[in-house]
Amino acid sequence: MGMNDIKRRDAQYVAHTYARFPIHITEGEGSVVTDDEGKEYIDLGSGIAVNTFGVCDKVWQKAVIEQLGRVQHASNLYFTDPCVRLAEMLCARTGMSRVFFSNSGAESNECAIKAARKYAAQVLGTDYTTIITLKNSFHGRTITTLAATGQDVFHKDFQPLTPGFVHATPNDLADLERLLNENRCAAVMMELVQGEGGVRELDAEFVKGAERLAHEHGALVVIDEVQTGNGRTGKLYAYMHYGIQPDIVSTAKGLGGGLPIGATMFNEKTADILGPGDHGSTFVGNPVSCAGAVSILERIDDALLSRVQAKSNMIRTALTGAPGVEEVTGLGLMLGVKTARPAGDVVAECMENGVLVLKAKDRVRLLPALNIPEEQLQKAVKVLRAACAPKE
Repeated sequence: MGMNDIKRRDAQYVAHTYARFPIHITEGEGSVVTDDEGKEYIDLGSGIAVNTFGVCDKVWQKAVIEQLGRVQHASNLYFTDPCVRLAEMLCARTGMSRVFFSNSGAESNECAIKAARKYAAQVLGTDYTTIITLKNSFHGRTITTLAATGQDVFHKDFQPLTPGFVHATPNDLADLERLLNENRCAAVMMELVQGEGGVRELDAEFVKGAERLAHEHGALVVIDEVQTGNGRTGKLYAYMHYGIQPDIVSTAKGLGGGLPIGATMFNEKTADILGPGDHGSTFVGNPVSCAGAVSILERIDDALLSRVQAKSNMIRTALTGAPGVEEVTGLGLMLGVKTARPAGDVVAECMENGVLVLKAKDRVRLLPALNIPEEQLQKAVKVLRAACAPKE
């Protein structure tokens, strides 16, 4: 199917919710994808932080195919090995106590919100329902996770949203404390790097202070690691950079390596808050998705994380102070580049020259596979640097 044909059919049959780039990707390997005309691109987006080890990763493929040969789905009425193994691995690597699996980041956040409210009802009182999130945050596209999202642009046309959310100013402890004092709060929920909000990392002092203030008020600390998790920032989870221990952690995206899966992790305090019938889903803990996730998680070791941080430093060194580059933000291989030129123009020039990058607000967003070869990364960054430079 050629580009013109696929664009026509897409316009006719697919809901018009995506502004797609004019590329028809047909195959790929590692961090290189190929379009229908045979043009190759170095991919610095990895399916929006999903393809942790790139396209057609052989270890991941083997794990998924072997599980497909056993059983592809069983439902949560029965036990399956990959589900239990993945949960055990997550708990062992994080110090958390239990896991609820889901199908997406929004669902993992929905689970976290439900658990936080049930915990507060039992421990603080049934009127402790408010959850504080941050302005400029993004937590998903369901009605409840849109309400949690601290950006008005996502709220338009979908009112009324789920009540019970207020939004604090990032890196402003006084504003957070004010909201804790003014509301009966169940939890404080944060992304430690605001991805859709422009790839802005939170200050360490603010995060530590937020943990302290939340716990002083009896509220839980919920960390949204949907995009930051699974090695993306150079630690297994971004909260590990900040020296905090959350009560609930949500994650998704890179955990599955290309298959849909999310996870909500609970510490000892919250481990038993959800009981039989409180939450569920037909597909969650799917053995194929879990088998793929096991193959991803068991390879995110200290050596890989060290290389992620080294690659991050290389990108920052190459771009910081370069012509047309105003700022580089983020952690690990989740970086935002503020450019003098419109970010959309930079993205288009990179694409023309064989490099795929993303956009987040006014910034170019970089989310390459964690194992992208350094030679490919250096080549791609050189293209990006050139695209950032002002044009006469």
